[in-house]
Amino acid sequence: MSCEEIAVCAVRLRENLCLYFEELECDAFCKDKTIKRFFRNVNSQLLVVRPDLNVAAFEDVTDQEVKSGSGMYFDIHCYKTTAPSAGLPVAFSVQVEDKSYYMCCEKEHGKMVVRFREGEVPKDIPGESNIIFFKKTFTSCSSKAFKFEYSLEQGMFLAFEEEDSLRKLILKKLPREDEVDETTKFVTSHNERHNL
Repeated sequence: MSCEEIAVCAVRLRENLCLYFEELECDAFCKDKTIKRFFRNVNSQLLVVRPDLNVAAFEDVTDQEVKSGSGMYFDIHCYKTTAPSAGLPVAFSVQVEDKSYYMCCEKEHGKMVVRFREGEVPKDIPGESNIIFFKKTFTSCSSKAFKFEYSLEQGMFLAFEEEDSLRKLILKKLPREDEVDETTKFVTSHNERHNL
């Protein structure tokens, strides 16, 4: 359903035999639960957010860095939705030192990019949002690996890309949703050593 269409639900039939309708919100999201996870790529590197450098990248990290968890231990905010969705709607936030940052997508120089902005993830989102992704299993035989599709652009997934010796977090357009692209594969874990 597009937001140009209005979803309605029959509410009641009055004595005058008039049927009354209630308008429903299009793509409204309500936070359901939050889980904490580390993210790994296919190279077993952890995703690390460095807001001072305006970058999120997969890195090899020391045990000491992992213990601090700063910029690595993500909150995955799971949402309920009023519209049928293409997966579980989620948003991401991370704590870096004493500040909270949320992940969003923005257009810069004609290209969609992933950014982390200081602030909190909202409890309720009344419509479309640049912070929502749809969590999907990576492949039908890989239940512990996931891919995340950007809610505002079908076929656009979180991925990583080599750039200046970093594996940066990016948005990547896939020609087909069922395409197996290892750069879009994410494994989550409760701790730095064990996968779920």
